[in-house]
Amino acid sequence: MFSTDKNIETIGQLVEVLKHYIGLQNEYLRLDVIEKVVRLITALTIAAVAFLIIIIIFIYLSFAAAYAMAPALGHPVAFLIVAAVYVLLFLLFLIFRKKWVEKPLVRFLASLLME
Repeated sequence: MFSTDKNIETIGQLVEVLKHYIGLQNEYLRLDVIEKVVRLITALTIAAVAFLIIIIIFIYLSFAAAYAMAPALGHPVAFLIVAAVYVLLFLLFLIFRKKWVEKPLVRFLASLLME
């Protein structure tokens, strides 16, 4: 009484549409994951290149500062002062690493992956 050819045909069409929808959702999910991975790799690459450039800049500035102080203090003392500045920066980094590195990185990755 309830199952007519029209009802069976409608249910069949509904099943086909549902299969198509699930396929599209699966493809959308894969594309979304690929986009996020590409954005993450791009951000890591940009950060790595920027980090290397900053390191090179610091090396040249360190030598310039040491050689600028050398006539007044002597080469060993000038290089020790530059080294002391780097030790101080390292200690500050260790003390504030959560505030300066971990929290911003977690926020960046969360915003990247939650979009």
